[in-house]
Amino acid sequence: MAIPYHQIESKWKAYWEENKTNKVNLNSDKPKMYTLVMFSYPSADKLHLGHWFNYAPTDSWARFKRMQGFNVFEPMGFDAFGLPAENYAVKTGIHPHTTTDGNISYIREQLKAIGAMYDWDYEVVTSHPDYYKWTQWLFLKLYEKGLAYKANAPVNWCPKDQTVLANEQVHDGKCERCGTEVVKKNLTQWFFKITDYAEELLEGLNTIDWPEKTKAMQRNWIGKSTGLQIRFDLDGHADKHLDVFTTRPDTLFGVTYVVLAPEHALVDALTLPENKSAVEAYVQQAAKASDIDRVATTREKTGVFTGSYAINPVNNEKVPVWISDYVLATYGTGAVMAVPAHDTRDFAFAKQFDLPIIEVIIPEGKSASEELSEAFTEKGVMARSGKYDGLASTDGAKQIGDDLEKSGQGKWTIQYKLRDWLVSRQRYWGAPIPIVYCDDCGEVAVPEEQLPVELPEDVDFNPHGTSPLATSETFVHTTCPKCGKPAKREVDTMDTFVCSSWYYLRYPDPQNDDKPWDVDLINRILPVDKYVGGAEHATMHLLYSRFVTRALRDMGFVSFDEPFQSLVHQGVIMGPDGMRMSKSKGNVVNPENYLEKYGSDVFRMYLMFGFAYTDGGPWDDSGIAAIDRFLNRVWRLLDEVQNTFFTVKGSDLFEAPEKSLRMVMHQSIKGVTEDTERFHFNTSVSRIMELTNELYKYIQERTDENYNRELLETAIRNLVLLLAPFVPHLAEELWGRIDGTPTVFDQTWPSYDEAYLKVDEIDWVIQVNGKIRQRITASATLDKKEAEEMALADERISELVQNKTIRKVIVVPKKLVNIVVS
Repeated sequence: MAIPYHQIESKWKAYWEENKTNKVNLNSDKPKMYTLVMFSYPSADKLHLGHWFNYAPTDSWARFKRMQGFNVFEPMGFDAFGLPAENYAVKTGIHPHTTTDGNISYIREQLKAIGAMYDWDYEVVTSHPDYYKWTQWLFLKLYEKGLAYKANAPVNWCPKDQTVLANEQVHDGKCERCGTEVVKKNLTQWFFKITDYAEELLEGLNTIDWPEKTKAMQRNWIGKSTGLQIRFDLDGHADKHLDVFTTRPDTLFGVTYVVLAPEHALVDALTLPENKSAVEAYVQQAAKASDIDRVATTREKTGVFTGSYAINPVNNEKVPVWISDYVLATYGTGAVMAVPAHDTRDFAFAKQFDLPIIEVIIPEGKSASEELSEAFTEKGVMARSGKYDGLASTDGAKQIGDDLEKSGQGKWTIQYKLRDWLVSRQRYWGAPIPIVYCDDCGEVAVPEEQLPVELPEDVDFNPHGTSPLATSETFVHTTCPKCGKPAKREVDTMDTFVCSSWYYLRYPDPQNDDKPWDVDLINRILPVDKYVGGAEHATMHLLYSRFVTRALRDMGFVSFDEPFQSLVHQGVIMGPDGMRMSKSKGNVVNPENYLEKYGSDVFRMYLMFGFAYTDGGPWDDSGIAAIDRFLNRVWRLLDEVQNTFFTVKGSDLFEAPEKSLRMVMHQSIKGVTEDTERFHFNTSVSRIMELTNELYKYIQERTDENYNRELLETAIRNLVLLLAPFVPHLAEELWGRIDGTPTVFDQTWPSYDEAYLKVDEIDWVIQVNGKIRQRITASATLDKKEAEEMALADERISELVQNKTIRKVIVVPKKLVNIVVS
C-alpha cells in the first residue's frame, strides 16, 4: 500500500499543535541554537518555489540540531512594509494594510504546511504598530547619539516609484524594484551615519563564519583606501582651494589637469562667464546618469573646461580645472588630480580632449617613453619629478607626502567608499519618521512615550513626487513636544531596510510593550547562530544589521558585536528554461501542484536531493517521483521487518553480512551528520539511500530466524532518526511504528564509531575458470600473494584444481580471486 502522505501529515500537524511540540523554552539549560531564515515579504498571497527552497531545508537543519541536543529557536515573521503593497493600493484603491494582513494570514497557513518548527508565539509583523513603535525608537536612539541626521545631498530618484533610493538599491543605473532609469536630485534627506563604523565593520568580517564572496563584497563596498589629501590652490581665487585624495602621491608631477564632479560645490564659482552655458548644460546632462554608469571604465569620457586653473603644490604649475561625470561628488572629495600617464580613466579623458600626458613613473630597468600607448598603472621608478627622480614609487610617495604634510599642503588620511545610509522615502507604506518641526524650537524628536507615530488612513496614495503623508492634514498638523505650539510632522517614511535591520532582536521578546527587548534575555539568545538568506542582501540588509547591532552595543542595549555569527546563502531555483521565474515569462512553478499530489515531505526531500542548496539550478521535476518511490521503499522495509521487533527472537550471528551492515550504518551516520551540518543536503539524502539499500540486502541474505536482532533494530531505528529532519511527518509515523514514543524529534541524533567505518573482513569470491566455486570470509586487506594463498589453501578449491595446471591467478583486491586452470 502506498504511503498515505496527506493523512499522515494532518495527523502529526495536529499532534504537534495539541502537544506544543514546537513550543520554545528560552530558559532551557540546553546550549542555544538561534536558527533564522530571512523573513518573507507578503507582497503576494502565496509562497513560491523560492520560499520553499529557502525555508524547508533550513528547517531540516534546525530539526537536526534539535536532535543533537540544542535548544533550537526558529522564529518566523513578515517584512510587511514596502513599495509593492503601496503600488497595489495605487492600482486597486485597496488600503495596503488590508491586502498585507490578508496575504500574511494566507502565507502563515502555507508556512505551517511546510511542517517547520516555527513557534508562532514569537511572530513579528513589521507593519504593525506594536513593531514599528520600536523601529521609531531605534531612530530616536540613533538621533540622540548623532547617528541620524538630515542633510541636503544628491540622491537617486526613481521617476516611476516617485521615491529616493539608497545607492545599494540602484543596479546598472536602474531601480532594483521596477527597472526604471534612475536620475539624480538634490533633496534634504535623513541619513544614518554608518560611516562612523566603517573600520569596525571591516575588522568584524574577520570574526564571522560567512561565505568569503559575501565578505569580499562588503569589503569592496566599504572600500578602504590609505592615501594623501592634498590642497590645490586656485589661480585667481585666493579664498578658495580644492582638496583631492590620492593613493599615489608619487605621480603628483604628472598631474596635467584637475577634474571636479558636476555636483561639486565650487563648480559655479570656478566657471568663467564664457564657459557658463556649456558647464550648466553638462551638469544637467550628468544628472541623468547613475553613479555606476558614470564610473564604468568602458564609458566614453565626456567633460567641459571651467576656464579656471589650479596650482600643483609640488611644482607650482597651473593646470586646467575641468568637470566630468566620471568623478562622483559622493566619493572622496569630489575632486580628482588627473595623471593621464598613470591612470586608465585619466588617460582616456586626456586623449579625448588632447590634454598633456607626462610620464613620471617608469618600469624598473627601462627608460621613459616618447609617447605612451596606454597608461602605466604599476609602481616603478620616479622620473621628471625634480629631487625625487630615481626613487622607487613607494619611497617617493612617502617622501612627497611627508614633505607636503610639513608644508601644510597635505595630510595622510584614510578614506572609505562607504557612504552614509540614506533612510528617507517619499512613500506611504513605511514607518513614519518620529520628528516634528516647530517654528520656535526647530527640529524636535517625538518623545518616546508618544510612540508609535501611527500611519494615518486618510492619505492619497497616488505618487506626486512628494511624500503621500503630506496629504493627510490630521497627520501633518500636531503640537511641538517642547513648547506646545503648532508644529508639523516629518512626512517621509523610513526605508524598509530599517525595519529589517533589527528584527532578529525583537523575535525573542515580541510581546514586550515596555521596551523593545529584555537586555538580559537578548544577550543570552543572540547573536543568531545560523542565518540563511539570499546573497543579494550582501551590501544592504546584512551590512545595515551589522551597523545597527554595533550602534546598539555602544548604547548598552546589546553586549555582542555581530548579529549573525554564521551565514549560509541558498541558491536560486530557476524556471525550467533556466531563466529567473516571473509571471511575464510564463515560467513560474507552482508548489501547490506537487503538494497536492505528493504532500510536503516528498516535496521537501526532493528540493534537498535534487539541487545543491547553495547553488540551486533550473527546475526539473523528473526526480520527484523517485523520492516518492524511495520513501515507499522505506515504508515497505518496515513492513517486512516489523515483526522482528516483537515476535522473532533472531540470532547473535555476527558474520560478514552483519559487519557490512554495521559498516554502512556507521558510514551513513557519519556522512549524514557531516553533510547536513554543512547544508549539503543532497549528499545527506544519498547516504540515507545507501543505508536503506544495505538493509534490504541484509534481510535478503538472512532468514527471520537468522537476523541479528540487536543490530537490525539499531539500524532501522537509526534509519528513521536520520530521515527525521528531511521528512518530519513521515518520520513521526515511522517512529511510532517501531517505538511508539513520540516525538521522534526528542530522540538523540545517532552517533558513529570510527572503528566501524571500515570493514575488517569480507566475503572473498573464489572462481575457477570464471565460475564461482567458493566464498571465503577473510581479511579485506589481503595483498595479491596472500589472497592467492588463501584461495588455494581452501579444501574445496584445492580439490578442484588438483592434477591441473594453474595458468594464472587473477586477484581483484577486496573482491575476488579467479584461478585459471587447464
